[in-house]
Amino acid sequence: MDIEQARSNMIEQQIRTWEVLDMDVLDLLNEIHREEFIPDSYQELSFADTRIPLGHEQTTMTPKVEARLLQSLALKANETVLEVGTGCGYLTTLLAKSAKHVKSIDIFPDFINTANDKILKAGLSNIELESTNVYDLFGQIEKYDVLVLTASLAKMDERFLNLLNDGGRMFVIIGQSPAMDACVLTKQSDSDYSTKSLFEIDLPALIGSEQEETFEF
Repeated sequence: MDIEQARSNMIEQQIRTWEVLDMDVLDLLNEIHREEFIPDSYQELSFADTRIPLGHEQTTMTPKVEARLLQSLALKANETVLEVGTGCGYLTTLLAKSAKHVKSIDIFPDFINTANDKILKAGLSNIELESTNVYDLFGQIEKYDVLVLTASLAKMDERFLNLLNDGGRMFVIIGQSPAMDACVLTKQSDSDYSTKSLFEIDLPALIGSEQEETFEF
């Protein structure tokens, strides 16, 4: 496979045609090599318009979704990011190249370990990785400018707003399979936010979210 031709085809045929025209995003997709983060057994699918299995019944997002996510957040160089769901670490790296600092968490320690190895090779020092459950963070003092959930919620849980600074933004996928809505929420206060709908998608639920909803009264 001609890697550079495959990368070019991904950008021109999948990503540009899906309304991603921000040159900073497109340049970043050329700079950060997706195939270096994909499990070896799925290397031939690195540039395909498909979700790639990572283990633990988890998958990557597709390249065009990763690109739209980045474009919709329009990250600034002075912003801090919390990513929930490190996965293979590719999106983590894209976020870190666009922001001041990224904290990325995943419930699976092996994902954290593998992603850490990949990130070290990329030479980035503004990424903090931790294996933990996001629901254990709701009581913390630290807040972020941007929050990215890489899995879905059946409905919005306003406790996530507590992790954001006022004016902060949150990428979240809300709804029930097969038709979910990818959105960017902008926080006005801990109980008030605006919503911009981006596109329809279908992704697995955030681990633990079903149990959390069971305890809501």
